[in-house]
Amino acid sequence: MRLLKLVPDNTNLHFLKWQWPTTIISVLLMVGSWALMFTHGLNMGVDFVGGQMIRVTFTQSATAPVAQLRGEVETLGYGEPIIQTFGKPNEISIRLRLPEGSDKDAALADAMAKKITANIKQNHADARVDGVDSVSGKVSKELGWTAFKALGFASLAISIFIWYRFEWQFGVGALVSLVHDVSLVLGLFAVTQMEFDLTIVAAILTVIGYSLNDTIVVYDRIRENLKKYRKMPLEELLDLSVNETLARTVVTSGTMLITLIALLLLGPKVIFGFSAALILGIFVCTYSSIYAAAPMLIWLKVNPTSFVPAEGGKDETP
Repeated sequence: MRLLKLVPDNTNLHFLKWQWPTTIISVLLMVGSWALMFTHGLNMGVDFVGGQMIRVTFTQSATAPVAQLRGEVETLGYGEPIIQTFGKPNEISIRLRLPEGSDKDAALADAMAKKITANIKQNHADARVDGVDSVSGKVSKELGWTAFKALGFASLAISIFIWYRFEWQFGVGALVSLVHDVSLVLGLFAVTQMEFDLTIVAAILTVIGYSLNDTIVVYDRIRENLKKYRKMPLEELLDLSVNETLARTVVTSGTMLITLIALLLLGPKVIFGFSAALILGIFVCTYSSIYAAAPMLIWLKVNPTSFVPAEGGKDETP
């Protein structure tokens, strides 16, 4: 039985001939993303703007009726709740934004909590309310600042790792790719105004890891080819390296996209934003490893003698 080949052998696509048009598109998308974030901002979730959390245990049930509860709470008019199980399957937390004006009138938040708990007790005789907690806006802002610092430090640490693992030009290329990928994912949330919460931060950290992985695979092949083909023009060598890793890129990205698209279309509503962030992340990471990370090596004047002395090298036929 013959193996299915998604990318034929000896594929020779000239990716780098599009480096300038794709660079212009990438710069415009990044500028547009940041402009939208500064003008429209992100639709921050309860995690970052404060809210109320109600903890409930269903004493007579093995699992909590999460989907039913979500519908019941939504009908009360306080917005879309975030309902998650914690501890045991019959224990849940319901998180909601505080109603408008609650910063001046605390009674509004109390009224919301009483209305929701009364509704739950009325519809579920075995429901036991374990507690009602408010998260202040100040605590949430500190949480948001900590999350964004984590994203920044993760990006910086990864670039330093690549710098140490390869050379400084590769570290700069990886950092540019990371900024590109994260900017476009943030831009998606700025333009669509999908809720930005801690699950999206987790998705962006995953995108950072995927971007690193994709960039290292391409960079590793480029460095090997720099040692093998000492007289080959750099643009031609980059094309060869990208083509040699293309089959792995298509299989890895394709399988992940199939899973994520299934989650986006068939998964629960609560992970829609998480799935959307990862789907866009897979696209932009694959794109940036070819059209951001690789061209950076040309602009930073990398050549076959950058890492190996000229007299120690050899030239092979590709």
